[in-house]
Amino acid sequence: MSGTLLITGVGQRIGQHLAEHLQAQGYQVIGTYRTDRPSLAELSEQGVELVQCDFNQPAQVTELVEKVRHQSPVLRGIIHNASDWLPDSGAETAVATLHAMMQVHVAVPYQLNLALQEQLMASEVADIIHLTDYVAEKGSRKHIAYAASKAALANMTLSFAQLLAPKVKVNSIAPALILFNEDDSEEYKQKARAKSLMNKEAGADEMLQTVDYLLQSRYVTGRSLAVDGGRHLK
Repeated sequence: MSGTLLITGVGQRIGQHLAEHLQAQGYQVIGTYRTDRPSLAELSEQGVELVQCDFNQPAQVTELVEKVRHQSPVLRGIIHNASDWLPDSGAETAVATLHAMMQVHVAVPYQLNLALQEQLMASEVADIIHLTDYVAEKGSRKHIAYAASKAALANMTLSFAQLLAPKVKVNSIAPALILFNEDDSEEYKQKARAKSLMNKEAGADEMLQTVDYLLQSRYVTGRSLAVDGGRHLK
C-alpha cells in the first residue's frame, strides 16, 4: 500500500494506533495533533510527519491545508479522528460547548474535505473516513452537544459521498467502547462492558481492521460501519 494519508488527532489512543499501523503498511502519514505528548516522538521516529494544529484556531487550519496541498498534490485519503468530549455543563456555557463540539467534529472536517478535494480526486482511488460515535444515533443525556456534532459528521458522510463519487469513497465508523483510559475504575469498566452484547473492551485492532477494510474496498461508500459489540440490541 502506498500514498499519503492525512490523519487528524494522532497524539494518543486510536489516532496514535492508526498512524503507527498505516505508516507501517507503507503509507506516508501526515498526522495532526493539538497537544505535545511523549507518543509524538515515537511517531516521528517511525516516519509520521507531524503538524501541530489547534482546530479552534482558523489560521492554523488554513496553514494545514496549504501545507498538505504544497507537499501532497495527490492525496490517498483523510481520516477524521480528532475529537473532543465536553459534557453539557449548564445554560451559561451551552453555546460555547456546542460551538466547540461543532468546530472540531463538523466545521474542520467540512473545510478539509472541500479544500483538499482536488488532491483526493488526483488519486486513482481515495477515501474519506469520518470517525463518529455510537451516540450519533442514540443521543446522550450528559453530552448533548457532543452527540449532536457527531450526528452532523455522520450526515456529512452521505453528502460528501454523493459529491465526490465515484473517485472518492466516503464512509464513517461509529464506535462505542473501544479502549478504556488508564484511570478508569474497575467498577466503571464493568458497567461499560455490560452495555454491549459482547461484554468486553473491543481493543484498537477492531478499529484498525475496519479502517483497513474501507481503504481496501473499491465499492463501499456512503455507509456508517458500527463497531459497538451489538450495543444497539441491549
